[in-house]
Amino acid sequence: MPTDPTPSKTLILTRSQVEGLVAMAEVIEAVEAAHADMARGTAAQPSPGAMALPSGPGAFLTMTALADRQGLAAAKLLADIPDNASRGLPSQRSVLMLVSQETGFCEGIIHGQIPTRIRTAAASAVATRHLARPDSRVLGLIGAGDLAVAHVAALAQVRPFERLVFWTRNPDTATRFAARIAQAHPGLAVAALATPAAVFAEADVVCTLTPSREPVVEGAWFRPGQHVNAVGAPPRADHREIDAAGMARARVFLDSRETAFHESGDLLLAIAEGALSASDVGPEIGPEIGAVVTGAAPGRTAPEDITLYNSVGIAMQDIAIGALLLARARAAGVGIEIDLAG
Repeated sequence: MPTDPTPSKTLILTRSQVEGLVAMAEVIEAVEAAHADMARGTAAQPSPGAMALPSGPGAFLTMTALADRQGLAAAKLLADIPDNASRGLPSQRSVLMLVSQETGFCEGIIHGQIPTRIRTAAASAVATRHLARPDSRVLGLIGAGDLAVAHVAALAQVRPFERLVFWTRNPDTATRFAARIAQAHPGLAVAALATPAAVFAEADVVCTLTPSREPVVEGAWFRPGQHVNAVGAPPRADHREIDAAGMARARVFLDSRETAFHESGDLLLAIAEGALSASDVGPEIGPEIGAVVTGAAPGRTAPEDITLYNSVGIAMQDIAIGALLLARARAAGVGIEIDLAG
């Protein structure tokens, strides 16, 4: 759905303006189509650029993509600032710029926090739709923040989950999360469990959603038939949630091979420790999820397969949700329009 090819002004959307602007179901469909476009070659997704200096622990990633379907190019600057936690600020901040593929006009600039959260959950839903067993009824979460809330909303669109089990270190966080889920999903049974291992013992689908540097999940806990969405670790080669044994036990699927080999600690550390070789994650064994969506590569091949979607987050997903947000905001008269050429 290309945006208006001849807007006269750039639309700027703040954090509060994008909240609630698009429905999760339509974002899932847009993200699935974006991955399919990558597989077909009608969208380009280069490896992100990374910048850091010895003067501080912050890392800055430039994420870019180009897509025929939306008629847009996108550039997102993601700042990963670990010290922000002590300041009471988000550890990750981002801003997304969308430019017309036809004219080069800057169509929109969007605060990145909520779009990133929603498209990340939508990508996990796409992977779950194509990789999880159809009879999956128990959803497990490692982590219980805002990203976990978004994942419950997204995955409920693709599987009829009846029970939710989760683990988080903070009892207050657990209480708040359970209350939010009970309000948003009144028919879903919810239980906080004592350990991550207990979550894996009960869940058919598990999403790992922690900003961990060291593994919080052991491959020894994986059960035949389980599907795992590995999502939470920051985009750094030395951060991971899943240990090397877990990556080796599962059939691994990627959002973008080039990006994963650039910034997925889950993948790169498993290779460094000898649990995987680079050739283990190739077109036959570890395809991109877009190839599964289009039927170019198999997904789950047997009920007992352990499948793992290694989510690092890509700019093609940002184009997918960004185009939806721009179209919806212009139709609703939401946002601030600025003539950048004036």
